[in-house]
Parts: sequence; C-alpha cells; structure tokens
Amino acid sequence: MTARLLLLCHASTDAVRQSAFPADERLDARGKAAAAALIGRLPRPDRCLVSPEARTRETAEALELSGTVEPVLRDCDYGAWRGRTFADVNASEPAAVAAWLSDPAAAPHGGEAILGLVQRVAAWLAEMQNNHRQSIVVTHAPIIRAAVVCAVDAGPKSFWRIDVAPLSLTRLSGANGRWNLVSFGCSPSRE
Repeated sequence: MTARLLLLCHASTDAVRQSAFPADERLDARGKAAAAALIGRLPRPDRCLVSPEARTRETAEALELSGTVEPVLRDCDYGAWRGRTFADVNASEPAAVAAWLSDPAAAPHGGEAILGLVQRVAAWLAEMQNNHRQSIVVTHAPIIRAAVVCAVDAGPKSFWRIDVAPLSLTRLSGANGRWNLVSFGCSPSRE
C-alpha cells in the first residue's frame, strides 16, 4: 500500500512579507483571505496534520480543516535570529549567515541546524510510511524543503535550492521505505 502526503505551506504572515525569521506570528489579512478562497479546492484527505505554530493552525482553520497538531512538524528553530529580518541579521552577522547558508551542520543562531531539521523530517517520513492513507499536512516551507530533499535523496546542501511559496501544495507518495516527489509547488485544486 502507498502512503500519500499533501504538504501545504501555511498562508502569508508579516514575517514572510518582510523576509524575517519567524516567531510564532499569526496570518496577515491577505493570508487569511487567500486561505479562505481555497475552501473546497483541496483533495479530501483521510486525515489532517498541522504543525503547532499559530500560522499553520490558522491556515487549517481558514480552510475549514480539522487537524491534529503534530509537534515534529514545528518550524525550524532560528534561535537568536527569531523575529529579525534577514537583511538585519546579514548586516550585523554576515559571517554567521554565510556559514549557515553553506554548512548544513552550522547553527550560529543558537537554534536548529538544517542538517538536524532534515534528519527530523526524515524520521517523521519513515513513520508516515506505516500510515497507508492520504494525509494533508499544513506546515512550514522549511519542513516541505526538507521533505523534498529526503524524497529525492538529495544532500542537505540542496535545502537552500528549493523555494516554497505560501499556500503551495507538494505531493509525495511513499511505499517500501522510499518516497517519491509527485508534484511540487502547485496551486491547490480539487481532484
């Protein structure tokens, strides 16, 4: 049997619009409206999983999805950079930003390294193979990037070469210890 995952990136927030490292912010007005406009356009899953942050829970609510909070789907921990814009951090800590973007094991912000994030998502994907059903997962761009890296068996350095837009949908299918990327970055549409 095949497990199917529909990974939906949360709607926009002020942090997304400002290119900032997110805190636990809420959706902005445009994000709420964009999510609500998608009601009825998503496939009907067997279950819905949601990461614990407010922006993912609000996205699920706006879509009228009743989801179970899954702590492992939490966003990357940006440590001391949380709440700051990328431009601000890069201006004050250029060497730290360069290290973080080039070395997946680096965590100069005191938070989570990309390597750790990819390993966390890989372990979760391995568990999901035992659930032979279709699940919609409302989560964050870094979680989706990590899932794609795992599905295509790319190295962690590939993480930064994947762009994930708000409310984009990525489909994975998995069986026999392997995941496949079915589609990436699509606009949700009823199937």
